[in-house]
Amino acid sequence: EVQLVESGGGLVQAGGSLRLSCAASGFTFDHYGVAWFRQVPGKEREGVSCISSDDGSEHYANFVKGRFTISSDRAKNTVYLQMNSLKPEDTAVYYCAIGADAAEAMGVIYLLGDIYWGQGTQVTVSS
Repeated sequence: EVQLVESGGGLVQAGGSLRLSCAASGFTFDHYGVAWFRQVPGKEREGVSCISSDDGSEHYANFVKGRFTISSDRAKNTVYLQMNSLKPEDTAVYYCAIGADAAEAMGVIYLLGDIYWGQGTQVTVSS
């Protein structure tokens, strides 16, 4: 069974940092594209960052470039999202997801194929 479990969310002041983790079971990230999305109530879920299964390239939405870093630890089968210089507008529920591949086009992060989602972790940035 494919499972994705996010952790690391919490409350942080503006300018602070958090590192989100996405631990996988039932599969290995090597064979999938992986992405982080976020969603606030009343708005559509938006892609934040991804790692392509094709070439391992990393991609970021324009609104997090230079502040967030996605990485993976194969030994732990875990993907991370390091978030620095956080802003109140980064407040959202953050989701990890996998698909056949992940990519970015015109600043939009997306997944291909069947998509599996984690349960999400809340990130709140206070001003």
